[in-house]
Amino acid sequence: MRIIISPAKKMAVHADVLTYESLPAFLDRAEVLKDWVRSLSYAEQKELWACNDSIAEQNARRFENMDLRRNLTPAILAYEGIQYTYMAPSVFEEGQFGYVEDHLRILSGFYGMLRPMDGVVPYRLEMQAKAQVDGHANLYEYWGDMLYHEVMDESRILVNLASKEYSKAVEKYLQPRDAFITCVFGELSKGKVVQKATYAKMARGEMVRYMASIDAQSPEQLKGFDWSGYAFDEGRSTDSEYVFVKTS
Repeated sequence: MRIIISPAKKMAVHADVLTYESLPAFLDRAEVLKDWVRSLSYAEQKELWACNDSIAEQNARRFENMDLRRNLTPAILAYEGIQYTYMAPSVFEEGQFGYVEDHLRILSGFYGMLRPMDGVVPYRLEMQAKAQVDGHANLYEYWGDMLYHEVMDESRILVNLASKEYSKAVEKYLQPRDAFITCVFGELSKGKVVQKATYAKMARGEMVRYMASIDAQSPEQLKGFDWSGYAFDEGRSTDSEYVFVKTS
């Protein structure tokens, strides 16, 4: 069983906290993207990133000085978004790092796919960015089915804790024998389950932490998740969508 999650826009260098164990599987293709971003003018980079001047200037400097093989931080510690804050890998207990290294995969517009202990540098390049590289119309085309083949293991089970922007990079290539289970975290409003982005990100991070804490090996074990009032709703769930409703 594998778990897929999204990256985060905010990143930091923590090379002295924990040593990375491996290089990303698609480092050569990340190098191509690095060179392509470098070839753009500042105005083109800013348009690509769709951000303000401060963030654009920071990332322009990052790409200008980028070395994908030096001063690396393990991916699971490099991302600093809400999901990663609530996953809290910096305080994992014994065995939890081993669990996520075996089961967790981070999807990335720049690196393609990352294992938790792959060494990375800060970057900005979202999967949905309008990047026309090597004759491809966008990054979904650039990565093609490579991410699907890299994240899938012999169990043929994927637990999807990623946003739609990233999950669709894999979902498009699913085969009939694959089990793809999306976890939905929401609240009831007029009889419907409504997801609030911030709370959903929190819950996704907590779900990874929960799975690591119980050494989850099957989707059935996810149903015991009960963080912050969320509880599995069997009536609203299906084989491909596990719905967790906040009841308090």
